[in-house]
Amino acid sequence: MRCLPSLFLVVLAMTAVHAEPADTIFLNGNIYTVNEKQPHAEAIAIKMDRIAFVGSNIDAEKFRGDRTRVIDLHGHAVFPGFTDSHCHIFGIGEREMNLNLEGTNTLEDFLAKVQERVAKTEPGKWVTGRGWIETFWKPPQFPTRTDLDKIAPKNPVFLTRADGHAAIANSAALKMAGITRDTPNPFGGEILKDQTSGEPTGMLLDNAMDLINVPPPIKAERERAFLVGVDREIKLGWCEIQNAGSELSDQAIIRRVFDAGKIKLRVVNAAWGPGEPAQKLLQDGPTLNAYGHRFTQRTIKVIFDGALGSRGAALRVPYSDKPDTSGYLTQKESELAPMFEEALRRGIQVETHAIGDRANRIILDLYERAFQTVRPEQRKIPEPRWRVEHAQILSAEDLTRFAKLGVIASMQPSHAISDLFFAPARLGLDRLAGAYAWNSLLKTGAIICGGSDAPIERGEPMIEFYAAVVRKSIRGESGEGWHPEQAVSREEALKMFTINAAFAAFEENDKGSIEPGKLADFTVLSNDIMKISEPEILNTRCLMTVIGGEVIFSE
Repeated sequence: MRCLPSLFLVVLAMTAVHAEPADTIFLNGNIYTVNEKQPHAEAIAIKMDRIAFVGSNIDAEKFRGDRTRVIDLHGHAVFPGFTDSHCHIFGIGEREMNLNLEGTNTLEDFLAKVQERVAKTEPGKWVTGRGWIETFWKPPQFPTRTDLDKIAPKNPVFLTRADGHAAIANSAALKMAGITRDTPNPFGGEILKDQTSGEPTGMLLDNAMDLINVPPPIKAERERAFLVGVDREIKLGWCEIQNAGSELSDQAIIRRVFDAGKIKLRVVNAAWGPGEPAQKLLQDGPTLNAYGHRFTQRTIKVIFDGALGSRGAALRVPYSDKPDTSGYLTQKESELAPMFEEALRRGIQVETHAIGDRANRIILDLYERAFQTVRPEQRKIPEPRWRVEHAQILSAEDLTRFAKLGVIASMQPSHAISDLFFAPARLGLDRLAGAYAWNSLLKTGAIICGGSDAPIERGEPMIEFYAAVVRKSIRGESGEGWHPEQAVSREEALKMFTINAAFAAFEENDKGSIEPGKLADFTVLSNDIMKISEPEILNTRCLMTVIGGEVIFSE
């Protein structure tokens, strides 16, 4: 349900009628507004940080004054500012700063990159990195501590898989953590062990990764990672990011950077839960539209299962390629239920990572139970817009529950074109009918907001848009079980990263479309992605990122 516009927006719209001179006018654009009442336009006039006019070049001239800045868009495609509805901003920066193992296509290539870093590291110092994924290797097997021991005998090594739900540690790191053949699996995690010897292989899944005490980065490094991540996002054309989980220390960094005026990107931040960050958010209440509508924190982020690639996603029946496991839940239902009920009473949004069909079934059950226990009249926000992050594998009977419950599916299209190389082996062909089922969800009336899950994926808006509308790999590959019918139209894909993303953050009155009264956030692209051929989408780049009417980035 749309809220009534604020008094400020009404006044601003009235001002536009009298054509008060604009601060900035953008002319000669190929503008896609995502406003059904006015789908296309040529020009936009900006007053302060909001849109005063959308329409033709001729009519925009009425807003030109002596001090009005005029920017010629030269016919380029303009869209409402793109929002990445699910990313990990500190991890994006750290990926750029540290050992980036993306694109290692063989075990040998992976080890060579690690060895190169080891050679530059003092003995005894930690070697950490992220981004490897073994599913493209031949054979597609996890690396082992023995592999790492050969190239790093004098350094503890801890390297996180691309999905962030598994890591490989060498013997030095395992020894420092006291992990042996007798160490039991923690709840919600697994220490992989050799089937013959019973010794740890070095692979740690989900909560087992927490057994390794890697020294945390100093505050200055963490802040730099945040700023590096923000800079990358802006240059890619993202105007807002929704950060999927944060510790209290990271929240302090974000606020400190905003206090110092160092960033212009809009950030919607979630606090990890259950635990101290979630409890503090419940206690203190949300922060809404701080720093000129650039920072909001009203959401608790829960991780409820692992990932498909590392076989930690919680499935209803065992993995097809490993029948002795069906994955696991990483949180106890009994601990989530009271937090969910309190969140409803206090107006706090909840978003939960759920990948496997069992995890999705149970989290929808938990949401539904909370909604039944805390009735709308008992809630601070009657329609809470809770989210399921990823919603990757769904049973047919659960597909319709999102719309019925008013739960938003927060999905990352690039997961499909990455995972579908190995998902048939993990799931079998039958379960793929409910995997990455964007079109099926949309047909039920569910809302999907789009994200990237960077640094797990590359985090580029054009890859996400391409994946949603093409549902093929970036090399144009498809195969059995890819279900091309689940691809969405370009119009639906655009909504995922604009108006739907705004709705998922309670921002649809301020963002998500180009219309008078809304914040002046735009993404300008080198090509018209609504019309060009599918392969050309991937060659499209961001020419300009505009936030609050200010050109933050221009090529």
